[in-house]
Amino acid sequence: MLMINVIWLVLMACGIIYAGINGRIEVVTTSAISAAKSAVELSINLIGVMCLWLGIMRIAELSGLIKVISYILNPIIGLLFPSVPKNHPAMGAIIMTISANMLGLGNAVTPLGIKAMQQLQTLNPKKDTATPAMCTLLALCTTGFTLVPATIIALRSAAGSVNPTEIVGPTLFVSLFATILVLIVDRLCRALFNR
Repeated sequence: MLMINVIWLVLMACGIIYAGINGRIEVVTTSAISAAKSAVELSINLIGVMCLWLGIMRIAELSGLIKVISYILNPIIGLLFPSVPKNHPAMGAIIMTISANMLGLGNAVTPLGIKAMQQLQTLNPKKDTATPAMCTLLALCTTGFTLVPATIIALRSAAGSVNPTEIVGPTLFVSLFATILVLIVDRLCRALFNR
């Protein structure tokens, strides 16, 4: 985190110094104010769309749709995480994490993923080393197979896109390809390093 702060500080300092050398320091002020205004407008627009999708996720959970998705995903998740017992709380947390990822709820995936990792840690015999199941979950969360990229659609809509949903097809293809590839690499790494 410190390194990121240092990088941002250097970038901002370079921009201010460059503007000062060229006698255009007022550009820094107007750009900062304009960017702050745009960020607030985008955040407000995004809040509405995210509330809609999180509400849909809650309705899906209360209506039992998440249980149906869990039932469908359970055999696949069992194959991907053979070391996790079927009725362990980690399995439910993993399914919720992957379901949120599939619905494109990037902001909701983070707390669910943390909860799944905490549950997986309870099964970990070496507390200072990640288990293969933890590595697989991290890989799946990183690639984020997405059926409905809700967050990206929300951002495109908030930014004034004429057709914010046109990225659904390419996103589905790319996220599926990335997920398959990362699972292959995950299995290869397990085979190579667990000798």
